[in-house]
Amino acid sequence: MSVDSVFRTRSLGVASVGLPDQYADGKAAKVWQLYIGDTRSRTEEYKSWVVSLLKQHDVQRILDVACGTGVDSIMLVEEGFTMTSVDASDKMLKYALKERWERRKERAFDQWVIEEANWLTLTEDVQKPGNGFDAVICLGNSFAHLPDFKGDQSDQKLALQNIASMVRPGGILIIDHRNYDYILETGRAPQGKNIYYKSDLTQDITTSVLWVDNKPHMITLDYTVQVPEGPQSSPELSKFRLSYYPHRIDNFKEILTGAFHGKCEHSVYGDFKTYNPGQSQAPCYFIHVVKKTA
Repeated sequence: MSVDSVFRTRSLGVASVGLPDQYADGKAAKVWQLYIGDTRSRTEEYKSWVVSLLKQHDVQRILDVACGTGVDSIMLVEEGFTMTSVDASDKMLKYALKERWERRKERAFDQWVIEEANWLTLTEDVQKPGNGFDAVICLGNSFAHLPDFKGDQSDQKLALQNIASMVRPGGILIIDHRNYDYILETGRAPQGKNIYYKSDLTQDITTSVLWVDNKPHMITLDYTVQVPEGPQSSPELSKFRLSYYPHRIDNFKEILTGAFHGKCEHSVYGDFKTYNPGQSQAPCYFIHVVKKTA
């Protein structure tokens, strides 16, 4: 079975410049919004960690390069940061745009910039303020959505170079991905609660790996979400499937350093705690914090 035939069984549409948008039919975006629940209800551990980190680095102006429905951006607008939020999926962005419209009388939300943009053309799609943003964030396992159709990670390298170029000298990039090392070694996701969303809905995730030329090419996660009965409840809204291109942590660190031309300081966290390779508890997520030094 070819990669193309497997990929096209997913929820697939095409966003600008041909970047596949798995949320294009609107279904996954709708279920995801139900799953994450109230955008104002985040896990306190996540909120306190990221806000503390941003303040520690004197961050004011932030670019969210994978804002999706706006869940991270909304939290940060409420915390007083100046946000520019972009995503390649218009179906996801409509939730962010709706929130901005409903809260437009609040000055911070009225000034919130939301645009459609693509990582591969980010430097053309987003106007960089001065020498860059104080911080760029790419959270929620978003970057793993970018396909590696060529098999050489050239698109990943280009995208990360574009993202790194948006960070001002002295500024930071916060980017994460699931613990794909663990998934590839065990065939399942690490056990643990979602560190980002304080969801009231129970969920189950089935994992499958597609190997091409003896290399892990794609990981598919089938989510089953227990949607309570009500106006938004329907059988098709209890399941959705997303495909990701797995990043092993050592390789990801390498291409991240390359994106900053080596002029950076790089820290890795596992579920918001300092990560020590070989530690007994396998984290669900790796969070990379990269400070641009020049």
